[in-house]
Amino acid sequence: MILETIDGPEDIKKLSKQELLILSQEIRDFLIEKLSITGGHLASNLGVVELTMAIYLAFDLPKDKIVWDVGHQAYTHKILSGRRGDFDDLRQYGGMSGFPKRKESPCDAFDTGHSSTSISAGLGLAQARDVLGEDQFVASVIGDGSLTGGMAYEALNNAAQMKKNFVIILNDNNMSISENVGGMSMYLNSIRTGEGYLDLKKYVTNVLARIPVFGDQIIDKISRTKNGIKQLLIPGMLFENMGLTYLGPVDGHNVKALTRTLKEAKKLEHTVLVHVITKKGKGYAPAEKNPSKFHSVEPFDILTGKSKKEKKNLSYTDVFSKTICRLAKDDKKIVAVTAAMPDGTGLNRFSHLYPDRFFDVGIAEQHAVTSAAGMAAGGLKPVVAVYSSFLQRGFDQVLHDVCIQNLPVVFAIDRAGLVGSDGETHQGIFDLSFLTSIPNMNVLAPKNMWELVDAIPFALSLNCPVAVRYPRGEAYQGLKEFRSPIVLGKGEMLYEEEDIALLAVGSMVSTGEHVRQKLKSEGWNCSLANGRFIKPFDKELLDQLAKKHWLIVTMEENVLQGGFGLSVTGYLHQHHPHMKVLNIALPDTYVEHGNVSLLREGLGIDSDSVIWRMKKEYLDLERQNAEWRNYKVNTGEERK
Repeated sequence: MILETIDGPEDIKKLSKQELLILSQEIRDFLIEKLSITGGHLASNLGVVELTMAIYLAFDLPKDKIVWDVGHQAYTHKILSGRRGDFDDLRQYGGMSGFPKRKESPCDAFDTGHSSTSISAGLGLAQARDVLGEDQFVASVIGDGSLTGGMAYEALNNAAQMKKNFVIILNDNNMSISENVGGMSMYLNSIRTGEGYLDLKKYVTNVLARIPVFGDQIIDKISRTKNGIKQLLIPGMLFENMGLTYLGPVDGHNVKALTRTLKEAKKLEHTVLVHVITKKGKGYAPAEKNPSKFHSVEPFDILTGKSKKEKKNLSYTDVFSKTICRLAKDDKKIVAVTAAMPDGTGLNRFSHLYPDRFFDVGIAEQHAVTSAAGMAAGGLKPVVAVYSSFLQRGFDQVLHDVCIQNLPVVFAIDRAGLVGSDGETHQGIFDLSFLTSIPNMNVLAPKNMWELVDAIPFALSLNCPVAVRYPRGEAYQGLKEFRSPIVLGKGEMLYEEEDIALLAVGSMVSTGEHVRQKLKSEGWNCSLANGRFIKPFDKELLDQLAKKHWLIVTMEENVLQGGFGLSVTGYLHQHHPHMKVLNIALPDTYVEHGNVSLLREGLGIDSDSVIWRMKKEYLDLERQNAEWRNYKVNTGEERK
């Protein structure tokens, strides 16, 4: 196999044209085989095989710097840079990341995981090169979906000022995760389908080429003139009008044409945008037919494309989807907003049932939040469905446009907590900290699917900002017997005993239930309470717990800093200074990729780790309990 001869970035340059054709097919076969076992981002990577090969042929890595927007399409890049042998552990705990990581390879110039960032990062690398007097080339690869993000336009505006070479490669497959929307998508469509322009360009080029001696010079002159034939035939050329040289469109599956165009782009002493047309999922029929489904896959059967995993019960996303669709049937003011994630957030069904009340703004979380604020100010009831890690991108808009005005926007925050294989850029472990720091924001985390069903209409009934956070994956169906009405700022006592109290929120309530069962089997008294609200938290519930317990254990799937546990600790230390408090939360770190169960165990938030922490920090639980009982007997009153 030719693929087996690729052990580093220079090896591909030794291959013949025929060998390059064979290599592209071998890479696709390799990716399909490996990802059918490990899972991962399939369709996007199948679409950039030839583009990545051309990049390696036109540039000299790792000296030259390539920045991949989002980065989930960098699998071929990892293969060509010498990491083929690491694919057995792709996205597994302790294995190779599914995204570029500088610590993995010198060929990874910049860590990425969120969209619309590559032009800014690449521009910064090019500016560093120029300041330091170095001579490497810098290229940023960005998808047409990522180009809907406002940050990309900020970077394009600055890139026009470059006095030295900087290459932007626009990978245009008409897809982000779901189908692209908006003006940029329509604009790129007009270029893709501009057959009249392309045919005329080809005809003019052929005629000029027949002119002896001077023909090629005339062609070269025209191609280098900013206001040349391209500007005349495509009115308002967006990129050219911004001060960038536009090259393309180029067939993204023609290695020779791509390589030639990229080498031409390197010759210009300013910013060049190379427009490449690719097909997402190319070479694997199921992925070509349904690229959204195969954007990120679980292990699957290669022949059928069907997942190897058994169908699970309803996910939290499914529960949210069914709930908002049911509510919107009776309330015409309910509208739904997503940032290019109708499938992932469960709004696809809503979009079909209520198309006039569904708004997909593209990869533009900031715009999603502020437009929702405008809708709320206009009298609607907007629900912004967004992943926790992506809401980070709209923090200022949540604070400035929603919460300062105290507008009734509901944030349905999916993928809250640990998400697993996508790693540190996608773990939803900071939202409790940054949301609870904002005045007027209310935050609750349902303990199970039934509470999520109740939480959405409750949030819509309030005339203020509300965030409802829930985890990825199968919805917890336990504790169904506990379904008290939701009241703003009020928690829920599930099992009331004495001595030790577990106070959990969201996904950690089920963990708290397991901890309680194990403690009970060892003979301990243990209460379990559902905090439900992170902000405002239930102070009366804390006062109640302080009367019968000497230890309160807070439990949350969020970083400790700024989270639920520290808020509770602050209140107890002020009002019940003799109480002992143990905070179970995630450490102040970025969490790598891996199976969620393994991550929970390694980070110390699974049930066994919680009990171990309790015994470690309070070595003699029996003695602590005895001291507590003696205190009550000697004082003749309950602890204040």
